[in-house]
Amino acid sequence: MPEIRCEALLFDMDGVLIDSMPAIARVWSSWAVEHGFDPEEVVRAAHGRPSLLTVRDYLPNGDHPAENREVERREIADTEGIVPLPGAMELLESLPHKRWAIVTSCTRPLAEVRWQAAGLPHPLAFITSNDILNGKPAPDPYRRAAQALGFASADCIVVEDAPAGVRSGKAAGAKVIGMTTMASGEELRGAGADWIVENCAAICLAPRAAGTNKLSLALRGV
Repeated sequence: MPEIRCEALLFDMDGVLIDSMPAIARVWSSWAVEHGFDPEEVVRAAHGRPSLLTVRDYLPNGDHPAENREVERREIADTEGIVPLPGAMELLESLPHKRWAIVTSCTRPLAEVRWQAAGLPHPLAFITSNDILNGKPAPDPYRRAAQALGFASADCIVVEDAPAGVRSGKAAGAKVIGMTTMASGEELRGAGADWIVENCAAICLAPRAAGTNKLSLALRGV
């Protein structure tokens, strides 16, 4: 098993720690049909980045703020089936509280609703689209999260399942673990992921090496 060291882990939320895809698919599929777009294509395009970007892409001449508010309203109202993904609870509970953060493209209200529905421990740093100017794939979200924990982003490991998120982590100077929840290993590698795993159950905290305070992580099945 490869063993890697870092100061902290910076996790994407949807598709990495929680399974919200049924809810995401329901909301975006409905929105796509209403506007005459292919639902499968829109759901894929919406994953892993701020919803406003998807609205702008598909409705370049539309009322972007209004459409985005409606999408968010529907997403907040739909939490059916939201659960932790395999290994998520165990991994978070094994990590020191000051050594991990959440970095999501959701707005804060939506992120809080989904996080509560999943029942996972609350992070010290919870970075949402409301906290940054430029969302994924820009480096801003992961730089902000690392700063909130007191570390340089280059000394952290990002855990992502979307190519846009992988690019965001790499742009911030971090190494990235890609998860094949939505994208293929090939797509994640193409975006720059350093390691590919199936889910959080493949990541475990290893004993620290003598003389260092860094986290040691072992990756299974790499």
